[in-house]
Amino acid sequence: MLGTVQLTLIAAITVITVALPAIRRDLRLDDGGAVLVSSAYGLAFGGLLLLGGRLADSFGRRRVFVTGAAVFGLGSAAAGLAPGAGAMVAARFVQGAGAALAAPAAMALCGTLFPDPRRRSRAMAVWGVLSSAGATAGTVLSGVVITWVPWRWVFLAPVLVSAAAVATATALFPADRPAGTRRIDWPGAILATTGLAAAIYGLQRSGWAVAAGVLLLASFCLAERRSPAPLTHLPFLARRALPLAAVTLCAAAMATAFFILSLHLQQARGLSPLRTSAVFLLSAPPLLAAGPLTGRLVARLGARRVLAAGSATAATGLGLLSLLGAPYAGLLVFPLGAGTTFSAALLATLHGVRDDEAGLAGGLVNTAMEVGPPLGLAVLIPLAAAHSPDPSSGYGFALRVAAVALAITAVCAALPRRTR
Repeated sequence: MLGTVQLTLIAAITVITVALPAIRRDLRLDDGGAVLVSSAYGLAFGGLLLLGGRLADSFGRRRVFVTGAAVFGLGSAAAGLAPGAGAMVAARFVQGAGAALAAPAAMALCGTLFPDPRRRSRAMAVWGVLSSAGATAGTVLSGVVITWVPWRWVFLAPVLVSAAAVATATALFPADRPAGTRRIDWPGAILATTGLAAAIYGLQRSGWAVAAGVLLLASFCLAERRSPAPLTHLPFLARRALPLAAVTLCAAAMATAFFILSLHLQQARGLSPLRTSAVFLLSAPPLLAAGPLTGRLVARLGARRVLAAGSATAATGLGLLSLLGAPYAGLLVFPLGAGTTFSAALLATLHGVRDDEAGLAGGLVNTAMEVGPPLGLAVLIPLAAAHSPDPSSGYGFALRVAAVALAITAVCAALPRRTR
């Protein structure tokens, strides 16, 4: 149930990708409205994750999980029934707020279900691939739904999943006592939320918003140093900088690669949305295999070495994907490396985490995942356009740049800690 919820929360980001033209036509959206509809969920989700993680630690994981799932379900139903642009944007914001509560609480609950360290490690390794699998599932579902039924049906699955989670949570998950203090650093929460939301939005649309977001996040760091009950401890964040950076880079590479490949298959190769969605199904088997494989490898080699191997494999897969004329080998190699990177980075982030910080760690990982896609699209797509007027040549160059970034990550992860 926890895994299904996590997959659904991520799928909700991409589920309107193929459906957006139909939504825009039916709701009479202008360019600004289309941007808000496509980004409102991610803004609320990414901006509120740190707060959601701290609330889960402070008020109980099951309680916050149920609350988040209920809010997410209500937002999904409202989006499916939205009569106009304003209602749709508001519903997507509500969806994102519910997801920001449910996602870190679900990860923390998953840890409490497996007290044995070896079983917990394997479970969290599988958890690491759910986000990338959810992004792929959302794109595929969107293409399938739009082919046969109206776009409003894309919100049915999130409603059903959230209803099942709320109905069964009491029976499936043990009641847990709050692991941390009930004091919440509300000024820090406001700075973090507005800073992350502004940065995520700005990476997609506005340099001024990026600057404002960076300024707010810098203010957040200063406020956390003085707060008696900080939202996150900066040393806690610094010790996990490399795996969190790996998650961000890999999420950026995956979002950009799938965006580029979707455009190439439909515009240059003439494939329909349904056939394009079918091509992306090639990435499902290696993604699903990456989690169990990573769990076994980490037990033998350690999370850092597996993180290095996963990043190197993902870089190789991006190199293959940059040959856009035959992307199929890349669709097998890159997801395997990306899934391994996500899983190993998650285990490295959770290593040594106290029980009262499990929700916070989940919020940090999910935040890194949310920041990655807009970062990749904001940097790599303009880079492709600047490199060459020929889309195929520019797209290939952008994917090779992403491959180099992941290769550097692999080298950093392989170095001894002091050298790194």
